[in-house]
Amino acid sequence: MRFENIHFAAYMTRRYTLLAWTAATCTYLLIVLGAVVRITGSGMGCGDHWPLCNGHLFPSLGDIGTVIEWSHRLVAALVSVLVAVLAAYAWRLQHPARRIAYLAVALLVLQVLLGAITVKLELPPWTVILHLGTAMLLLATLLVAASPPPPGPRFFLPPGTMALLGLAFVTILLGALTANLGAAAACTGFPLCNGQVWPAGATLVHIHWTHRLLAYALAVTATVWAVRTPGPGGRRAKVVLGLVALQVAIGAATVLLGLPPALQAAHVALGAAVWGGVVLALR
Repeated sequence: MRFENIHFAAYMTRRYTLLAWTAATCTYLLIVLGAVVRITGSGMGCGDHWPLCNGHLFPSLGDIGTVIEWSHRLVAALVSVLVAVLAAYAWRLQHPARRIAYLAVALLVLQVLLGAITVKLELPPWTVILHLGTAMLLLATLLVAASPPPPGPRFFLPPGTMALLGLAFVTILLGALTANLGAAAACTGFPLCNGQVWPAGATLVHIHWTHRLLAYALAVTATVWAVRTPGPGGRRAKVVLGLVALQVAIGAATVLLGLPPALQAAHVALGAAVWGGVVLALR
């Protein structure tokens, strides 16, 4: 009987882990879809109605903006269900990481409220940025729930990981600010901004340049971290470094090619991947 109980507990734990990974994957998709909503100008595709879309539960989908925004809301609803089920499952199992699942619920509620406020106020940049920041924190929380640390005491984190985590988060938020204020085209050329190390110009130029400087600092920090971290942690660090390098390359191509929408979406997707990679490396 005891043997069967152990196997049942292991089975339930695997189910919990699979559920957490599914929720994290859908949250990542939600972040990318949110970028597509912004890039295509579909943020008001459902009007100022929330949670309804243009006053309907199932709106007419004759307009592409409505299709994109409604798809984003459907994925958000799926994430909500998955996070709620994950928390209930964690409570039922009395899982050691159940507080992480409860934190995910709190972040989800905040995310939903920010989404509603963003729509009702017709997309002010500050709410859009807070909405993205909360989504990134929710993604991190679900990744932590999906990948518990190995057994045994841990007295320190991998060198440079916390600095990299903070840099990744701030760089993403500055990127969102750059995009939502229309500053993406304020700096031409690469790696300099308008051919200058410290460019002259209006506020939008400085916002864009600050985002780039943070990205460069992120690349340097990731390089040092990858070189100095041995063993399996070093391999994870090198994966993150590769993602950062690809992210910088996509950012450069986006600017040099005149901000094509596909590259803008790829830039956001890679930024979220870098963030998730650093979070997983913390495990």
